[in-house]
Amino acid sequence: GVSNDGFKWEKRGITIRPSGPLDGAGCARCNVIPKATLNDEGMWEEEGKGYMMFYEGVSSEDGKHRILAAESDDLHTWNKLGLVMDVGDNDDAWDARGVGSPHTIRLDDGYFRMYYTGESLNGDTAIGVVKSLDLKSWEREQAEVSFAFE
Repeated sequence: GVSNDGFKWEKRGITIRPSGPLDGAGCARCNVIPKATLNDEGMWEEEGKGYMMFYEGVSSEDGKHRILAAESDDLHTWNKLGLVMDVGDNDDAWDARGVGSPHTIRLDDGYFRMYYTGESLNGDTAIGVVKSLDLKSWEREQAEVSFAFE
């Protein structure tokens, strides 16, 4: 959508359509960020042209949610890049049923961090984090943390 004031929005159409085995059953919950690199002075420099979209794709093969990526130079035309974050690798994994709701930020240590939700086979949910230097290769940063509030 497009807005002049950030409050009233006008729809402009679809940017990503479901297609193929990774998102054939649906696309949802995206996060768009400008491409950037950390310069020698430790400051982020946006490349001027280029954006990454991380979105939740629903597989037409197994119905599981996964995080996928697409890129654009103009925010209108998007090129799908494929899988970024898969479900956990075994049935006991905290995110074996699905991963989604990606939110990506850049931090002063030179890494991009993506926070995302995960769901286990028994329906429990948690929040995970992965990191990347180049927005293409992602590494899980935290296995599992428990918090207790009283």
